[in-house]
Amino acid sequence: MNPPPNITDPLVLFMPSGKRGRFPVGTPVLDAARQLGVYVESVCGGRATCGRCQIEVQEGNFAKHKIVSANDHISPKGAKEERYERVRGLPERRRLSCSAQILGDLVIDVPQDTVINAQTIRKAADTRVIARDTAIRMCYVEIEEPDMHKPLGDLDRLKIALMKDWGFKNVEFDFYLMPQVQGILRKGNWTATAAIHKDADSDIARVIALWPGLKNEAYGLACDIGSTTIAMHLVSLLSGRVAASSGTSNPQIRFGEDLMSRVSYVMMNPDGREGMTVAVREAVSGLVDKVCAEGNVQRNDILDAVFVGNPIMHHLFLGIDPTELGGAPFALAVSGAVRIKASDLGLKLNQGARLYMLPCIAGHVGADAAAVTLSEGPHRQDEMMLIVDVGTNAEIVLGNSTRVVAASSPTGPAFEGAEISGGQRAAPGAIERVRIDPDTLEPRYRVIGSELWSDQPGFAESVQTTGVTGICGSGIIEVVAEMYLAGIISEDGVVDGSLGARSPRIVANGRTFSYVLKDGEPKITITQNDVRAIQLAKAALYAGTKLLMEKQHADHVDRIHFAGAFGSFIDPKYAMVLGLIPDCDLDKVSAVGNAAGAGARMALLNRGYRREIEETVSRIEKIETALEPKFQEHFVYAMALPNKVDPFPKLAAAVKLPPRKTVGEDGTAGDATPRRRSREERAARRGRE
Repeated sequence: MNPPPNITDPLVLFMPSGKRGRFPVGTPVLDAARQLGVYVESVCGGRATCGRCQIEVQEGNFAKHKIVSANDHISPKGAKEERYERVRGLPERRRLSCSAQILGDLVIDVPQDTVINAQTIRKAADTRVIARDTAIRMCYVEIEEPDMHKPLGDLDRLKIALMKDWGFKNVEFDFYLMPQVQGILRKGNWTATAAIHKDADSDIARVIALWPGLKNEAYGLACDIGSTTIAMHLVSLLSGRVAASSGTSNPQIRFGEDLMSRVSYVMMNPDGREGMTVAVREAVSGLVDKVCAEGNVQRNDILDAVFVGNPIMHHLFLGIDPTELGGAPFALAVSGAVRIKASDLGLKLNQGARLYMLPCIAGHVGADAAAVTLSEGPHRQDEMMLIVDVGTNAEIVLGNSTRVVAASSPTGPAFEGAEISGGQRAAPGAIERVRIDPDTLEPRYRVIGSELWSDQPGFAESVQTTGVTGICGSGIIEVVAEMYLAGIISEDGVVDGSLGARSPRIVANGRTFSYVLKDGEPKITITQNDVRAIQLAKAALYAGTKLLMEKQHADHVDRIHFAGAFGSFIDPKYAMVLGLIPDCDLDKVSAVGNAAGAGARMALLNRGYRREIEETVSRIEKIETALEPKFQEHFVYAMALPNKVDPFPKLAAAVKLPPRKTVGEDGTAGDATPRRRSREERAARRGRE
């Protein structure tokens, strides 16, 4: 834990939040912000490479706050910050909060472009009907009153009633109930309702809660802890009805946007693991408050909970150090299903409430992928089904009733807006849909929060509140795919500078060219580096899929499901044009929403599904992409749009793909028939990229 502040330590005030605190000299500004709950973006995990954590020092005497703030109250720029400024530039008065250290009292302004956006979160549950066979049973009993001639304790007579009326033999009780039994039975006039927990394949029936008289309410939680968002459903265990749903951003974002940044933070900070564990548990507790308020349910009525998450979220929620997942062999501390009391994690539900976490598959394929597998059921199908959960670390599952294989592929945060010049998370004001006229090269777009396209009357008024602030993941996928369809970029992803003669939207940018998507403030431009970042991300995902197809000896897939919140916003056509996924009938590509949350709900409502997924996970073959020699070959071919060697006949039948052309790296058009580069040329090009 951090030591208590000293009255002589510098006082730091963050604006516009107004949060303030004292910190020892030498504390990085980013660390101070995190400790106060000021959400400053940091994609790189504090390594001074992303530039997202910029702040401004305000100078002057702030009498209201009793602070005199000056530039010499913050450390001079170090080597990392100077290198960033030299390579990428820093606006005047801006500093990188991960490098700048506190030397004296400060008033720090956190610019709007630095604050983590409140993203759009899909939280509603799907409408599937789930057969109920819960691990919790509510059992009403009438108990014989004490009798001088039958010297049995109240607890023993309660056990007899449970065996007689419900068939439970050798029932066990949570210890905390023993001092309460006599009072409960007398208050209920010798009637009571026992909540009995009996999990799949367990011979033990245990009373975990007890009420006087008839109790006809019992609830459970199904929660998906994602690296970006957390989604929770409050579900009636008696009817299966979803009483409430809610979602929130994962507060661990302030420690690092992608998973490996968070692992790095744990490795570099002794209190890092504890800080992130506390953050995610507090967020979960806050969601419990929200769903209980929405569903008009008391916390004490929640008796069971099912949680899923990727391996790093899984470990941090359980309070386990995820450092071993930071490098090969990516060892999990625990891979099997976890069965504990909810109170073991500090969750304030019913005192006897249980918590179940689905098993992780292996490495970076976690309990969330297991939940998606349970939800979509490739192991129940004859068709070859591909399931893709697009994120900073994409999880891929491919299989049918004969065999299921899985892998993770490091796509990085590009699809979530990081590494993109105008990128941001999905939030009101972000461009989410893009179309480009192939004749004029003029774009039109739609932003989150408005149903109108930018060329429609009333658009300006509809975005007056939010503005147009940047471009999110679905918009990035569409704009790059549309640039390809319009001939702005070649199949190799190079922006064709010669088109500048046709359209002012093609502009020079150093030695390369860019496409201006939006003029004005802010100006949103798709640069050559942006296109390259998307190529790298989509190539990693496709290469992982290709490896799994080879392991399955499959030359095609019959059906593709996009899982996850982000997958719900991806247009299948553009995903295929980009080469994010293999060729398939477009009408057999669908978004399945928060399938991990649906799988968690299935495991909550039917203990048989817990048995099913545990058995299925034990048979799933995990393919480690980093150790597969053909991954790099597939990756190189997948850099092209849609792919250098794999055909896309079904896509071509539905979408008019542009003729192949090459563009030199300087943006000048070249021969339409590319020659094969020598090994030396290819190596040199990879080095430049």
